[in-house]
Amino acid sequence: RKYRRDNERRWKKWSHIPPEEILPLETSETSHVSLKIDEDKRGDTTQRLRQGKYDKKVVILKDLKNSDGNFSEKQKVELNKLLQIDYYNLTKFYGTVKIDTMIFGVIEYCERGSLRDVLNDKISYPDGTFMDWEFKISVMYDIAKGMSYLHSSRTEVHGRLKSTNCVVDNRMVVKITDFGCNSILPPRKDLWTAPEHLRHADVSQKGDVYSYGIIAQEIILRKETFYTGHCWDNKEKLHRVESGKGVKPFRPDLSLETVGERQMEVYILVKSCWEEDPEKRPDFKKIESTLAKIFSNYHGQTNESYMDTLIRRLQLYSRNLEHLVEERTELYKAERDRADRLNFMLLPRPVVKSLKETGLVEPELFEEVTIYFSDIVGFTTLCKYSTPMEVVDMLNDIYKNFDHILDHHDVYKVETIGDAYMVVSGLPKRNGNRHAVDISMMALDILSFMGSFELRHLPGLPVWIRIGIHSGPCAAGVVGIKMPRYCLFGDTVNTASRMESTGLPLRIHVSGSTINILKRTDCQFQYEVRGETYLKGRGTEITYWLTGTEDKKYNLPTPPSVENQQRLQDDLAEMITNILQKRENEGSKMQELSRVASYRSGTLEYLQLVSTENSATYL
Repeated sequence: RKYRRDNERRWKKWSHIPPEEILPLETSETSHVSLKIDEDKRGDTTQRLRQGKYDKKVVILKDLKNSDGNFSEKQKVELNKLLQIDYYNLTKFYGTVKIDTMIFGVIEYCERGSLRDVLNDKISYPDGTFMDWEFKISVMYDIAKGMSYLHSSRTEVHGRLKSTNCVVDNRMVVKITDFGCNSILPPRKDLWTAPEHLRHADVSQKGDVYSYGIIAQEIILRKETFYTGHCWDNKEKLHRVESGKGVKPFRPDLSLETVGERQMEVYILVKSCWEEDPEKRPDFKKIESTLAKIFSNYHGQTNESYMDTLIRRLQLYSRNLEHLVEERTELYKAERDRADRLNFMLLPRPVVKSLKETGLVEPELFEEVTIYFSDIVGFTTLCKYSTPMEVVDMLNDIYKNFDHILDHHDVYKVETIGDAYMVVSGLPKRNGNRHAVDISMMALDILSFMGSFELRHLPGLPVWIRIGIHSGPCAAGVVGIKMPRYCLFGDTVNTASRMESTGLPLRIHVSGSTINILKRTDCQFQYEVRGETYLKGRGTEITYWLTGTEDKKYNLPTPPSVENQQRLQDDLAEMITNILQKRENEGSKMQELSRVASYRSGTLEYLQLVSTENSATYL
């Protein structure tokens, strides 16, 4: 006895681990690579779990938060008992380590996390294949074996048994952790705590049996801890368990009515574990032997050995993982394709591919491209007589149709700013002389569409656009990091904009350089000489109107005859006013007809109004 006491007192010499022996993990081993103690933002305590490497093994560092390292003789004896435990279903305790001013317990690490995590993950561990009834019995059996050994050891009691303190290794073996040291880490009151310990804080073997019953219900149902269909508040659950009032104590749901004969025996065993009277609860030796018998009978009925069952389960698990990988791969591909489609709407395809492959796009000079600009004549006047939502709807209706037209031509939409619409052809993919042809045909398609377009909120009002086209060299590249844009630079861009601004409503204003390119193609376009036009920054040049093609396939609208811009604005405002006045008169007429009809039918007028208008107006 004296030798044993002396051996226990020598604990300090061999149980403390030098901090330099706790190494950080490699990145490939886990995402937790640091031993640095970070403050937990949720409270005034630090996070209590860290990972590290000790003696070439991955370990968990559990914060012994109530200790400064100056252990009492009783605590030293408890820690010494833990060091002597070495069992298959219990995690190994390697000792303690002091890092900075904190004391940690060094404990064996299990890769799959806690049993609570496994039960919650119904995708990786589905009920139908991997987590079947046989496996659930196996999990309960593992815990019972571990607790049976622990209760027969010098540690004698766990004190904090819960599903979060049962961990699963890479071979799906369940091990119990965080046992013993109750003088260092006193147990807290929670849903796994036995009613007698809720009333009087303590630990006991029968209290561990109660906690085991709560865990068993979690395993069977795979629902929340202490699941009941009629009580959801944890504080209320604890209060009702602690009070113990009534003939039938408050316990989790575990109905015997809908289970088979094989499950019945397990259900009865679990219910016996949470008896109100601790003396009526079985000990873990009995629980272990009962589950061993059930497990043995199960294999006897199936004519399978344990290894056969394990192999079959692993095969099912493997197939489920393959299906899961395929499913996740398909989801990934769908998301990737969706992201690509969105990127292709924002940037040219070659630019997107270059950004994905290299992360950058080199600016590029293009010898010859054709640029299109258009805007809506009298857009400011239209906005004046429209609500903001009507303006948005108007532009959306117009540009959706423009975008659909663009899909039929080799062009790239650069941007829209308000009512301005900019398109280019010949970049980023060069297409010879086709850039002028594609832009010209696209412009004719757009102008033909505008001849029949009608505003939803101003029906009957013509919408006039001006179009300008110019060809020449330009530079292009991606500008910016956030919201990157593919931008064009050079005098060609400015000139194309001048062609649009000096144009006329429902006309396609084309520069001489574009006409010269069209002449070199086999496409027969019709055009008229406009004459000399002053372009700011370039002087006076001969410009043209594009009027169609030789085959007369474009039905273009007739342009308004007035060239004075102010006169056009005034005419547009007058047309809008007439439309709005006509709508108001029609509304008044309909309201009068409704009033007369209500009078003839004997219904009071104000009741008729309430039924047809917003009733809140009359409250």
